Amino acid sequence: MSDLDQHADELDHYETMMGPHRGKLAVALDMVTNALVLVGQHGVYCHTNRDADVPVMDIRVITAELTKAKQLIQTVMEGIRAERDSSANPG
Repeated sequence: MSDLDQHADELDHYETMMGPHRGKLAVALDMVTNALVLVGQHGVYCHTNRDADVPVMDIRVITAELTKAKQLIQTVMEGIRAERDSSANPG
């Protein structure tokens, strides 16, 4: 069983709506968003001893990296859409 088998319905849905590449990116974006939510929930309970309002360093680093990955996926999806739109409406 592939790791992506559990996302087969979601992949099928988004690929049908957006095409194969953007559909896969949409599912990846959802997965990154879910990971951000889980890390955020974990960060609520894991605080530094120095500052109870700040999550521990590893939680902050993971959150920052996931946020950057999410932004990168969004940029690629927007680029693909712009290319599709420009090829559909030349001039």
